[in-house]
Amino acid sequence: MQGPHVNEIGLRRRATVHDVARAAGVSLATVDRVLNARPGVRAATVEKVEEAIARIGFQRDLGASLLARARDLKLSFIIPDGSNEFMQSLADAVDRRAGPALGDRLHIETRRVRALDADALAQSLDALDPQHCDCAIIVASEEPSVQAAVDAASKRGVVVMTLVSDLPGTQRRHFIGIDNVAAGRTAASLMGRFLPQGGTVALIAGSLHLRDHSDRLAGFKAGLAAEFPALQLIGPVEGHDERTQTQTIIADLLAKHPDLAGIYNLGAGNAGLVAALDASSRSGAIRVIAHELTDPTRHGLRSGAIDVVLDQNPDGEIREAIATARMLALGGKHAGTTNPIEIGIFLRDNLR
Repeated sequence: MQGPHVNEIGLRRRATVHDVARAAGVSLATVDRVLNARPGVRAATVEKVEEAIARIGFQRDLGASLLARARDLKLSFIIPDGSNEFMQSLADAVDRRAGPALGDRLHIETRRVRALDADALAQSLDALDPQHCDCAIIVASEEPSVQAAVDAASKRGVVVMTLVSDLPGTQRRHFIGIDNVAAGRTAASLMGRFLPQGGTVALIAGSLHLRDHSDRLAGFKAGLAAEFPALQLIGPVEGHDERTQTQTIIADLLAKHPDLAGIYNLGAGNAGLVAALDASSRSGAIRVIAHELTDPTRHGLRSGAIDVVLDQNPDGEIREAIATARMLALGGKHAGTTNPIEIGIFLRDNLR
């Protein structure tokens, strides 16, 4: 029954959101949420709607403001380079959406800059010309040069949004990411339950100049102080989200602290974390919480080296970032009411 109906749509008229809703078996409100990358829709439902869109050849009508523009919208994602697997997954998610976005007159480019190099990021922002970039979506550290570059770009007419790690106090227009304080509290709640008798927990951060890492640290410390004061903390030690440096740090901690009971890695470098644990005789004996579901953390969950991974969905973040950037670049005064990206909690038992 579905095939002839879809063919008739193609012969009669352009497919509408009503046709998408019927083809996907969902409500118009759900289709609207998916099209505008709003939260509150299950991943399976998003896939069902996107499959229906592709199957019936639905194309969105551009807003009047976009139709009136003399040129297409141009978005620039500025994402750290290096060995951080999660940053690579963000860049991959941007690449997957760049082609389809052309149908909506959105031109998306990805610029990679050296990880944790504030001057390189600032220079990349300074090079953006509002005639060739309507919105920049950046993963930023809280450094004076970056903050100044964000404000300068905003004054030139480039809309700036932050992704994953925020820059409050600047003229950035919107933040896309998880509630990192809540993520830290979640890690504290889990660690406290893993270690009811107390013990020593080591903290590893990429850089405390990253707002997401400093927020996670604040949430973790607050959660332990409130509920699990018997846990003693070492660090944080900065591994700069680099696998080799993180591996060296973990190996050193294991050697110096034979009584180490737990590790919370606030950032990346998880390939090094897992390698150090696998090389020791204590993998599985130490409770470990890490962030982002990547190949190294999947391996760690399967081997038992990592107990829990707190994840943020890179595809969901990029989808919402593009939708919000489009609206802001077209003159929207606010990004609307958006919720933080949902925090996923993965154990070996529910590893997808």
